[in-house]
Amino acid sequence: MNKRNKVKHLNREKGHRDALINNMITSLFKYERIESTQAKLKVVRSHAEKIITRAKKNLGDVAPEIKLHNKREVLKRVKDRNIVTKLFEDIAVRFANTNGGYTRILKLVNRPSDNSEVGILELTNRKDRPTLLKEIREKREVFSDEKKAKAAKEAPPKKEKAPKKVAAEKKKTTAAPKKKAAAKPKKKK
Repeated sequence: MNKRNKVKHLNREKGHRDALINNMITSLFKYERIESTQAKLKVVRSHAEKIITRAKKNLGDVAPEIKLHNKREVLKRVKDRNIVTKLFEDIAVRFANTNGGYTRILKLVNRPSDNSEVGILELTNRKDRPTLLKEIREKREVFSDEKKAKAAKEAPPKKEKAPKKVAAEKKKTTAAPKKKAAAKPKKKK
């Protein structure tokens, strides 16, 4: 008997299923829109809604230990710290006056190869694509600049090289011609 089993298995083992859901949630918050099969999107939607609600709990005057707890709970699902920061500082603020219904699933035409139902999961209050890509590029540049500056500080100073000695005359040598190997007779069978 398989009673009270409310987990959608998605035809995967637990570890694989959890990794899939975490990656899809991370992509949803990064691009604010993902495309996949209906079954996966329905599972991801429930997790994403709970995460956004958790992020909204940090708005306003909240004790620091509660803020830290909420952030750590979200980090269990979303592994990228930059995206968690975006979630708490940008997405949660956009949905501050909304009670639930942060995402929607749009149905698309079935996939031709296997006729599976495909859809799009997106945030209801999302930014347009060019603005989103511009923000991602800017954050990447800032991060790479910080990384380069940190590496420059930590790297030991380079020693100056001594000037190279220039040879007055280079000796020209000619190589002796190679000898051909003697041909071995083939054995008859």
